[in-house]
Amino acid sequence: MTTATTTTDRVMLYYSPQSRATGTRVLLEELGAPYDLHVLNMKAGEQRKDAYLAINSLGKVPAIRHGGALVTEQVAIFIYLADLFPQAGLTPALNDPRRGPYLRWIAYYGAWFEPAVIDHFMKREPAPITQSPYADYDTMLGALEAQLAKVPYLLGEQITAADILWGIALSWTMMFGIVPKRDVFVRYAERITARPAFVRISEADDEMAAQHAVAVGV
Repeated sequence: MTTATTTTDRVMLYYSPQSRATGTRVLLEELGAPYDLHVLNMKAGEQRKDAYLAINSLGKVPAIRHGGALVTEQVAIFIYLADLFPQAGLTPALNDPRRGPYLRWIAYYGAWFEPAVIDHFMKREPAPITQSPYADYDTMLGALEAQLAKVPYLLGEQITAADILWGIALSWTMMFGIVPKRDVFVRYAERITARPAFVRISEADDEMAAQHAVAVGV
């Protein structure tokens, strides 16, 4: 874990292994950010207890605290952290023409991809295309596939925080069969999951998850 010389500039990450919070921890490592973990054993239901519900009333991870700022919602956290540590080069500046597309693809993940894949996984009857927030599952995935077929990363040759978010999400959703293993998705996810930060955190997650299972007798 990255260290810092003061306590005021450290990020507190509310965390559980092998969850959406994993991507945030990988991003923190990629940013070289100083951070600490507040670990929740979700197998024991700690995310539903009053202490954490005071942090995030939905009982979801990740959440972060930085100074006086408390940030929930994965896409907001990614934008916040990448902007907080611009020296890592994972976020386009406000005057960079890539800034708009960067925000578009981060928002696309939260507003379209996540609702679509959950509906698809649950085999819910799709809403009419004119009323659905993500059009339909195939259209949503098709737009992403078309973008990734053109460039190695979402914005071109240079990786951004958006790619950390998407690469990990695609890796997991393909693993569970929610998203099809199309060649362009597989190659893209492998670029992200082969990076040292992901490998390091994935190994740490495996160990932490095993400890949590033992703690609840699973």
